[in-house]
Amino acid sequence: MFTIFAKIKDRVEAFLNEKNIVTDCLNKIEEKTGIKKRYLALGAAGVTGACLLFGYGASLLCNLIGFAYPAYYSIKAIESPDKEDDTQWLTYWVIYGFFSVGEFFSDIFLHWFPFYYVCKCLFLLWCMAPVSWNGSQILYRHVVRPCFLKHEARVDEMVNNIGGTAMSAAENATREVLQTLVRNRTIGPAEPEARRLPTSAPTEPTVD
Repeated sequence: MFTIFAKIKDRVEAFLNEKNIVTDCLNKIEEKTGIKKRYLALGAAGVTGACLLFGYGASLLCNLIGFAYPAYYSIKAIESPDKEDDTQWLTYWVIYGFFSVGEFFSDIFLHWFPFYYVCKCLFLLWCMAPVSWNGSQILYRHVVRPCFLKHEARVDEMVNNIGGTAMSAAENATREVLQTLVRNRTIGPAEPEARRLPTSAPTEPTVD
């Protein structure tokens, strides 16, 4: 347990020592108030927890926690030469996607449960935690991966069929549109008849 808290503390300290928009704001507040930024971060975490428990913006705040931090480190993983962190955050986003889809259909019932957003936030923090028993890794290895490997061939066949059908439909629609445009240009609007020039032949006189 102490090892877990030590890893989380090291990750927080590393984040606070980096140069980004959050640490810049904390440094400015520290300069004006004299309060160390680690205590400011703890205070912000406490306010966040209180908002999750009693605030009206708990849903938005919880979604920001589950998105902003992982998105920041995903960008850093993309820019780094190491590929291990890429796999870590790709796994997180896979679990986050499944969780979001499941929540979409069950949110109407789940949001009535007490402390639902606190539990959701703790679940997302578990999925992104820098520990060996990381939630996204465990769920991927024991739930997502076995199910995917079992149905991979069938899913690939369905995706190929859907892709082929969509491509054929797009080609047919494009062909119909082009043929219609060509036909309209060929027919075109009826041109007015050219005015006849007067003839030079003399007209016969009329007899009354």
